[in-house]
Amino acid sequence: MEQNLNQQPDGNVAAGPTVARLRGWFGATRHFDGFGRLLRAEFTKFRTVRSWMIALCAAAALFVLLSFVSALASRSAGADTVPVGPGGEPVTDTYMFVRQTLIGDGSLTARVTSLSGARTALPARPSSGFGTASRGEPGGGPVQAGLAPWAKAGILLEPSTKQGTVYAAVMVTGAHGVRMQGNYTRDAAGLSGAVGPASPRWLRLSRTGDVVTGYDSANGGRWSKIGTVRLAGLPRTVQVGLFVTSPVYFVAGNQVSSVATASFDQVSARGDLPRPSWTPDEVAGVYPALPSSWQQRSAGAFTISGSGDIAPLVGDVVSAHWSGASVVNGTIVALVLVIVVATLFVTTEYRRGLIRTSFAATPRRSQVLAAKALVAGTLAFAAGAIATAAAEVITRHVFAANGNYLFPQSTFALVRVITGTGLFLGLVAALAVALGAIMRRSVAAVATGFVLVIAPGILGSESGNWLMRLTPTAAFAIQATLPRSSFVTSLYTPPNGYFPISPWAGVGVLAAYTVAALGVAAWLLRRRDA
Repeated sequence: MEQNLNQQPDGNVAAGPTVARLRGWFGATRHFDGFGRLLRAEFTKFRTVRSWMIALCAAAALFVLLSFVSALASRSAGADTVPVGPGGEPVTDTYMFVRQTLIGDGSLTARVTSLSGARTALPARPSSGFGTASRGEPGGGPVQAGLAPWAKAGILLEPSTKQGTVYAAVMVTGAHGVRMQGNYTRDAAGLSGAVGPASPRWLRLSRTGDVVTGYDSANGGRWSKIGTVRLAGLPRTVQVGLFVTSPVYFVAGNQVSSVATASFDQVSARGDLPRPSWTPDEVAGVYPALPSSWQQRSAGAFTISGSGDIAPLVGDVVSAHWSGASVVNGTIVALVLVIVVATLFVTTEYRRGLIRTSFAATPRRSQVLAAKALVAGTLAFAAGAIATAAAEVITRHVFAANGNYLFPQSTFALVRVITGTGLFLGLVAALAVALGAIMRRSVAAVATGFVLVIAPGILGSESGNWLMRLTPTAAFAIQATLPRSSFVTSLYTPPNGYFPISPWAGVGVLAAYTVAALGVAAWLLRRRDA
């Protein structure tokens, strides 16, 4: 790009080599009216500055490289085998089970008179920042009293103790009253309130064919139906019994393991029970759990302790690393370069005085702004989408090779992450163009872009929830792929791969900022001198 202009004393620009080139960009000496030709002219401007094209290619390359390096640093002690539920979803299936064999139809009834819990106390471990998961490892701390909100104790029916099998259960919980759950995703509420000696809960499961019905009662005389679960393909011979489990949960931001202890009495079973004795089974998996135990106090009374969970699997349970964090890290470095390049695309013309020639060739200044934003946004979109596709393939391969568990990713989710991340970078490029037009100074515009797009995420998880809703950083939500569940208490925060806004709503927040900034820039262009 030419460094100097030939100017007359009155400020008019004389025909020189720079003007000649600009006129070539704009289609000889005619005013430029067609927006398509204006786009081609702005694209020609962009690609003729080699440093900008190199920086854009570097953004894509660094995106992939940093994603690869982040994934390479994540290693697991060994490959985790995660059970899969009836719907193909990853699940946790770890509990203490005291069971009998039931052939055909029948029922099991029990009263729960108490449910208490204990947990390990772990030292605080602050968040390490946006895009990097931070979690404590269960176990190893002193045991304190504490009942997990989703601690569960009740009656369970399933074909076998194989993890991930179909099941139906009715239970009391630590903080969610009586529930009937089935196949890891079905849930129905029963009686509310905590269980205790003054407020026991009677529970009952009744099987008819492949339909299991759950009931509860506050006095053992008047029963209420909670719901039914149809277990497709349920064999004639099943296992039915008492179970207790208690999951990892969070106290003041610290992850703790927990164990629950429940007292059962008035246990009675009906149906074809070939073996009247009870068999204990400590069903264990990769889910972090504390030791379980059981005691039969009398023919129909038990005390059972259990740890683990029967629920959908959510992020950071089996792996200390969220694989998507690698892609987030790559996105951040790409955003830095995109903001700088897109800002210079505008401010360079102001610094060298070329913007006056651009506006002389196209008097409708808002069209010039729109063309610059569209060119910068489209190029950034292409670079971002290509880089994201490469990073997704590479990082998932590296994580698998390192023995880290990877949650299944549907084709739809993968396409959404690739196209959404490309759109994220494209919108940021358009936003940077607008900031450059508003401020006319590279340093100020670039700094503002960093503050709006990158800084809110780096500030950490403490203020992440509202920042991720109200700033352009919300667009990072487009990269969310981890499952969450209302049945699982977890830190659903940005450092752990969860965002307080839906993926496309997050992009919508960024789009709103971009449109508003372009509107302000267009308004200022019409009202002040070039």
